[in-house]
Amino acid sequence: MPLDPTPRPATLPAAMTAQAVLTVSGDDRPGVTARLFSALADTAEGAPAVEVLDVEQVVVHGHLVLGVVVAALATDDVPTADEATLLAHLGKLAAEVGSDTGLEVTVESASGTGPVPRPADRPHHVIVLGRPVPPDAVAGAARAIAGIGGNIDAIRRLSDYPVTSFELTVSGAEATALRTRLAAVAAATGADIAVEQAGLARRSKRLIVLDVDSTLVRGEVIDELAARAGREAEVARITAAAMNGELDFAESLRARVAVLAGLPVGVLEEVREALELTPGARTLIRTLQRLGFRCGIVSGGFTQITDPLAETLGLDFAAANTLEVVDGRLTGGLVGEIVDRPGKARALARFAAQYGIPLEQTVAVGDGANDLDMLNTAGLGIAFNAKPFVREQAHTALNQPYLDAVLQVLGFTRDEVLDAVP
Repeated sequence: MPLDPTPRPATLPAAMTAQAVLTVSGDDRPGVTARLFSALADTAEGAPAVEVLDVEQVVVHGHLVLGVVVAALATDDVPTADEATLLAHLGKLAAEVGSDTGLEVTVESASGTGPVPRPADRPHHVIVLGRPVPPDAVAGAARAIAGIGGNIDAIRRLSDYPVTSFELTVSGAEATALRTRLAAVAAATGADIAVEQAGLARRSKRLIVLDVDSTLVRGEVIDELAARAGREAEVARITAAAMNGELDFAESLRARVAVLAGLPVGVLEEVREALELTPGARTLIRTLQRLGFRCGIVSGGFTQITDPLAETLGLDFAAANTLEVVDGRLTGGLVGEIVDRPGKARALARFAAQYGIPLEQTVAVGDGANDLDMLNTAGLGIAFNAKPFVREQAHTALNQPYLDAVLQVLGFTRDEVLDAVP
């Protein structure tokens, strides 16, 4: 049996018929779109019928620009109109619509253009974020896109608070070249420019994993513990080397934990209570939870810190290392499996499998070298305020101080966020 048994009318290809584009511009008001399309539908006897080939509409601060591409359509009563007949007919309609709405309505030929061919490369969404967004970031992005043969098909604003962000829909650009060129623009202008492939996969994400130290919370927990042991400078040097990828994480973790030997276990609670969430963390988690995401943390830190944090935030899962405690004091050792760089990726895969979610529908957010395997295992890996070499290897990067900027990378507007969070 054929997939679509309904017979389809035979029509001429659009490129072979007379075409025109109508443009409506002026102060936006209710009913403009309805009035235009009613005029196109209500043809007088003997006038050419038209079919709609393309429509685009945008409203910028109350100013409307509406473009409609139409083609002459043959009927039983009226043969396909030539270009002059079509333009004359649409010119009369434009005058009527303009008179009724008070807006400017223009008509021009679009014959011979045909439908815009679909580029071989998949379209991409380019998100430009900043506080504020500098004009040279948008200009630089536009030049970079044009420089590799890409075209900006549409632009929309995603948010104006706490960061300003715009989404450009780009066609005809090869993915690697697009990311490389835009990374250079971001570095030169100080704006964040994220690139994500367009398509259903973008809005099908269903699970997010967050690193904890310097991602979900400000600062590094182990540095706070080391400060209470009087070994802060020593541990900070090891931490920096590990985050920069200069040291094996498991080795550096054991070295740092060793200096904590003898600390009373009560110090863990003190550090936990002093934690500060990164601005926007609660908004990100609450929004995604209301959208049906599974949300959790995978940390190279310690379960004595992360498990209570996960419970407080209502997270679905958590994985971290466990400090060994004997007689109420830290021994300087660890118990159980080490959650290191490959361990983080394994934890992501484990939680995704637990909830029956394909890895391509997962998101991971982190800042350090030990997050890289996890970031690249996820369908979308976001480097958050990360070191340069981490940003270069992640799918995309954010350097804003607000964690909920992740929502804009996922394509959610500020209004959608406000609707999702009571």
